[in-house]
Formats: sequence, structure tokens, C-alpha cells
Amino acid sequence: MAFDYKKEYKEFYMPKDKPSIIKVPKMNYIAVRGKGNPNEENGEYKETIGLLYAIAFTLKMSYKGTHKIDGYFEYVVPPLEGFWWQDGVEGIDYNKKEELNFISIIRLPDFVTKKDFDWAIEEATKKKKQDFSKVEFLTYDEGLCVQCMHIGSYDDEPTTVNLMHEYMKENGYELDITDKRYHHEIYLSDPRKCDVGKLKTVIRHPIK
Repeated sequence: MAFDYKKEYKEFYMPKDKPSIIKVPKMNYIAVRGKGNPNEENGEYKETIGLLYAIAFTLKMSYKGTHKIDGYFEYVVPPLEGFWWQDGVEGIDYNKKEELNFISIIRLPDFVTKKDFDWAIEEATKKKKQDFSKVEFLTYDEGLCVQCMHIGSYDDEPTTVNLMHEYMKENGYELDITDKRYHHEIYLSDPRKCDVGKLKTVIRHPIK
């Protein structure tokens, strides 16, 4: 059975639909930065997703080729995630999606080193004849956060965010969104295949 991060680390990927406080350890990610409305058909966001998955699957399938990764075990590629922010705005203004900045990310297994990542970029560039220069190896220490499972449309997220912020204040914390700590979403559903009302998204905000 392939190792599935969602099942093995439920505290990070499968929280309840009620807010909770969590400390997230340092993790490595495949990352691509961009700007603009994520719903735009040929926009930068959609392009980043393709780049991320190409590298994620090059690493996942590496055991079938000549590049052997130390400590490798078979795993399910972790879910797509995103850090989001708008310049000069605390939180997210959902009416101005064209002003969104994002870092799209997919978690890397701990056994994948920067050297393995560089190999995957080279390999994917060669095989797919595509430019992967925007893809980076990102180490991120998220720390203390409030999180909650949001079920439904992305546009309805403010309701869940308000619940999270109320819970945070009741427990003696304050919001700590900065230029280094972001509004974070983890996508557990594929919007192309899932009814909008059933979309599952983990929302996470940094606190102190």
C-alpha cells in the first residue's frame, strides 16, 4: 500500500468542520509563485498547477528509472495547496481576485532532497520540452495556526474564516498574517469533478 499523507497525518489534512489550533512543523514543498484570478481559464494559476504536478509525478515515479532516491518509499502525491495574499490587505478580498498573489505548493516527502528536486526539474524539462524555471524547492515552517475544514464554494470561505477568528480570540490568540505568514488553503476535492456544494478545503491562518 502506498503511503498516503492525508490518511497518515489527519491532523494536517482532515480537520473537523469546527475550528482547532494546530502547530505545523517545517516541511518541504514544490512551489510556483504567481498572480491573478485563479478562475481565469488560461491564467497563470492554471499554468502553475501543470508545472507542479509534472515535477511531483517525476519524483513519485523516479523508482522506475535510473535515478534512485535514498530512503524512497511508494506514496500518494499529497494534495495541492496554496498560500494567498493581496498587497496591502489583511486577509483576502474575495471581490478582487485579479489582485491575488499566490504560491501554489505540493508537499514533498522528507526523503526528497534539493539534489533530487534538481534532478526532477532537469528530467521533466528534457522529457516534456517545457520550461520549469519557475518551479522552486521551498522549505516552510508554518508554526502555530488556527484551521478548519470548509465545505462548499470557495466564495463562501469568509463564513468559515469568521468562525476561525472567533475561536482564535476566545482561546487567547490573535491573527498573525504577515508578508511571511499567509492565508493557506489545502484542496481535498477536484473542482472539475466535484459538486461545488461538496468541495472540501482546509483553511489555515497563522496566529500568535
